[in-house]
Amino acid sequence: MSVQMLFVIGSPRSGSTMLERMLESHSQILGGPEPHIITPLAHLGVWDKVDKAPYDHILSAESQKLFVERLPNKHQDYWDACRAYCDVLYGRYLATSDKAICLDKTPAYALVLPFMMKVFPDAKYVVLTRHPVATFSSYVNSFFDGDYELAQNFNPILNRYVPAIAAFIRQDDVPHIHVRYEDLVKDPETWMGRIYDHIGVPFEKETINYGCQGDSQEARKGLGDPIGVDQHSRPTTSSVAKWAKELVGDPAKTQFMQRIVSELDPNDLETIGYPIEELWQPLEVAAGKRVAAKKPKLTRYRLQRKLIVKLRARAQKGGLFQKILRKLQLTCDVLLRE
Repeated sequence: MSVQMLFVIGSPRSGSTMLERMLESHSQILGGPEPHIITPLAHLGVWDKVDKAPYDHILSAESQKLFVERLPNKHQDYWDACRAYCDVLYGRYLATSDKAICLDKTPAYALVLPFMMKVFPDAKYVVLTRHPVATFSSYVNSFFDGDYELAQNFNPILNRYVPAIAAFIRQDDVPHIHVRYEDLVKDPETWMGRIYDHIGVPFEKETINYGCQGDSQEARKGLGDPIGVDQHSRPTTSSVAKWAKELVGDPAKTQFMQRIVSELDPNDLETIGYPIEELWQPLEVAAGKRVAAKKPKLTRYRLQRKLIVKLRARAQKGGLFQKILRKLQLTCDVLLRE
């Protein structure tokens, strides 16, 4: 039996956790951690393949394609098999509750949307976009202790996610609703009403107060959201222009982001809701007001990130420190080997 699925599509740090918190508070929608069920399926070789694997992934991909060509319905049989796999996992997860709709908001799904359209053409899709510079700023400060260049080298999220999400918004084969983060936090009642109407469930206004559900932050926190969203009881506009305050006093970061944005297709930026002619207006406003960003508090999480960033950079330089880590790795592998 096919499971009724709801997918929130968005890049990392686009506000998807906040939206998921509201949606899962609905009486008919079951949320949870980011399971990454679909991303591995998409790279088994028929639709796409990985760059490296502990088996011959190139020959495996070709063999699977030859096999699929001999199936009665060819690729449709393969999409059905992938769907059956997902339905078992999502279905049994859904069976742990009394809710009717299963919600998955894994950000990496935005990079395999053509595959998802084949496997889940009947799912409900909610596309959430956020100002590209705000997204990248949040990503950098959440995972890389403010190091813009390190973050870009590790994962150029704007270059990857903006064109992928824009292409999905432009298609009309699979119905979806597109919501901008800034609009959602400014007027959550209106936009959550539209989202619930798209999903086909009644509007439950109390779900907007996602921070008042009584669950602990530790239970809600996931790998994609290390900081959490429990500091507020409902959406706020406090972080909308935060990126502009950060950049206004830092010409190096401003130039860095201008270069990244220049690499993006202006048509894609307009499609996701941020036309190039309006993109830098918040920065101009912040500069006019001479507003500087407040220095973030030195929390336990920020201390951990600072340590990880420094240790990673030192390890990548090689030398004695890397040799020590390699020996520790070998020792751990030997001790943990069954």
